[in-house]
Amino acid sequence: MFSYPRPPFPGIKLRRGLSGFGIFATEPIKKGSFIIEYWGPILTDAQVIKKAGKYLFEIGKNKTIDGSSRKNIARYINHACTPNCEVTIRGGRVYVFAKKNIKSGEELHYDYGKEYFNEYIKPYGCRCGKCKR
Repeated sequence: MFSYPRPPFPGIKLRRGLSGFGIFATEPIKKGSFIIEYWGPILTDAQVIKKAGKYLFEIGKNKTIDGSSRKNIARYINHACTPNCEVTIRGGRVYVFAKKNIKSGEELHYDYGKEYFNEYIKPYGCRCGKCKR
């Protein structure tokens, strides 16, 4: 349907992991701080069925963000069963906030939700810090 004219900038400086996956804090982040926005074109349910993919973020009835653009840095935030970030949806936009104090160098992660977990993570086994132990 439409996309933002330019990518929103993160609220905090972040760096990607060496393998390209994962996002890490480059400075301490206080609990409750805005970190980054998950953004992309808004798709209808019909477009989602055609597109398929892992970077789709449902924001409401018949509205899903296609976050597959590599410019969408928030797409690199991994899942964790005990996350240090949380997602808030406001006005059709997705914001990531610190759920607790995060140290510089620490990886950012949030809970992707039960539906995504069951479809994409559970069949292969969760690799988050809690589950790897």
